[in-house]
Amino acid sequence: MAGAEAGYAAEPTLLAVAFALSLLAALPDALMALWLKFLADGLLDNAPTLVAVAAGGLAVSAALTWVLRVVSDRTQRRFRDRVTIALESHVAELQASVATVEHHERPDYLDRLSILRDQVFVLDHMYMSLFTTCGWVLRLGVTIVLLVSVHPALALLAVFALPTVLTSTWRPAVERAAEEAGAQSQRLARHLFDTATTAPPGKEVRVAGIGRRLVEDRRRAWEGWYGRVAAARWTSAAWHTAGWAVFGAGFVGAVVFVAYGIEATPGEVLLVLAAGSRLSAYIGATVGEIGFLRGIWMDGSRRMAWLEDYAAAKTEHATLPAPAAIGEGIVLENVSFAYPGTTAQVLKDIDLGLPAGSVVALVGENGAGKTTLVKLLCRMYEPTHGRILVDGTDLARVAAPAWRDRLAGAFQDFYRFEFHARRTVGVGDPARMDERPAVETAVGRAGAEDVVAALTDGLETQLGPTWPDGVEVSFGQWQKLSLARGFMRDEPLLLVLDEPTAALDAETEHALFERYASTARGGAGGEAPNGRITLLVSHRFSTVRMADLIVVMDGARIVEVGAHDDLMAAGGQYAELYEIQAAAYR
Repeated sequence: MAGAEAGYAAEPTLLAVAFALSLLAALPDALMALWLKFLADGLLDNAPTLVAVAAGGLAVSAALTWVLRVVSDRTQRRFRDRVTIALESHVAELQASVATVEHHERPDYLDRLSILRDQVFVLDHMYMSLFTTCGWVLRLGVTIVLLVSVHPALALLAVFALPTVLTSTWRPAVERAAEEAGAQSQRLARHLFDTATTAPPGKEVRVAGIGRRLVEDRRRAWEGWYGRVAAARWTSAAWHTAGWAVFGAGFVGAVVFVAYGIEATPGEVLLVLAAGSRLSAYIGATVGEIGFLRGIWMDGSRRMAWLEDYAAAKTEHATLPAPAAIGEGIVLENVSFAYPGTTAQVLKDIDLGLPAGSVVALVGENGAGKTTLVKLLCRMYEPTHGRILVDGTDLARVAAPAWRDRLAGAFQDFYRFEFHARRTVGVGDPARMDERPAVETAVGRAGAEDVVAALTDGLETQLGPTWPDGVEVSFGQWQKLSLARGFMRDEPLLLVLDEPTAALDAETEHALFERYASTARGGAGGEAPNGRITLLVSHRFSTVRMADLIVVMDGARIVEVGAHDDLMAAGGQYAELYEIQAAAYR
């Protein structure tokens, strides 16, 4: 019902017009058998008037069937286009409304979303299928009335059609269940296909010589999905064929009954032949549309309803605004976290204070939990245990959109927005996205002036070679533009820099963060004007040594906290790692 409501809300008037036209288009076609009866009776009884009426009825029915079908199809397509936009917007809005990113990272949720995204393109067919189904039902009803007018027993033909109706309504559920069971294999097949055929992995695929292996793996993944689906389809097809055999036997019996069992006129025999043959076509079309409608309405709408329910369940009830400034700092109290669907804790009993106005560095081996900690601070996830306090207020009570409006950041796994360069940077602060001076300031903060200068039209250059006049940009240039995007907001409360300069050399990274750390503190010897906390994640110890506070993580826990000099004097894990890295540069 979720898809139906979205469509009705989008175009209620067009919906009513399209539905009415679909019914009108069905009626002339259903009356063809009646005109054939009149024509046969008129010819055999030498009744010119009846022959003329029958001939005119046949001509008008044929013409109206064609005209109304064309008009109805055009109207339905117009309605479908409008509904497609509404449904796609609805799905995108639902996903974007969820405060966390759990549904983007859990495999079981990804399987559901993958099928739903595919079905968005067929959910718009739901209305056309509904209109068509009603038209076939009208034809079916008129045909049965005509058959009953010859003899009431002919209504039993509808009973013989019941097995086909039952198998048609059962088939989609069985096939859809098989498709969903193999959704992960289907996603893998698509991923392998994209890996083998798209540009970003192209160099590594060719250097490693794994092209044929990718094709073979993709074939196995696809067969893993399709084998299960094909088996379900063959089974359901066998039952459906048996249902049609039952109807075929009933139709033959009806013809024999009318021809030899009752005193029927030749016109009535012709009506039964014409209407009966049409009845089989009408039943076939009706049960086919019902099957499709059930598959989309029951399965597609059920998944849409699941997404709506999930979004509603994840709708937070936090109403507090974000603070205007941070006076004391951010405190993590006994925070633990395990990703949904798993039991392994990636953060364990974290107690940490981030003082207002400080520059804090997170260091540690891969998998130590640094990025997860960043996600919690950005409210991409909520802690499994414990809480995060901002000036003594539980962050869970602050509305996520309000908190994120006061965040800024750049990440190692940044996204490449293939817009004009000005907009690629500007989306970091949508309110000022079109303000060129703000974009230029952010570019300067990121040290990305050289990137902009190298572009053919500066900030107005289209990025991405697949677009008209678009240019190719190197990974390092993309990374600098991403960093500039993270610097668009002037007064964030929390600035997160999660290894955003991994593609830059150590000297450039050091100079960049040294300059920004000074700015974040309000200049030499100063403090951040709004208590801003800058959180830096980096593997380069030459960069993190400038931080006011260095947090060393290992095995999902915090093992050391302190300034660079203090940690070096302590001779612990930080000092050991620092000396190892420093030795590599000597």
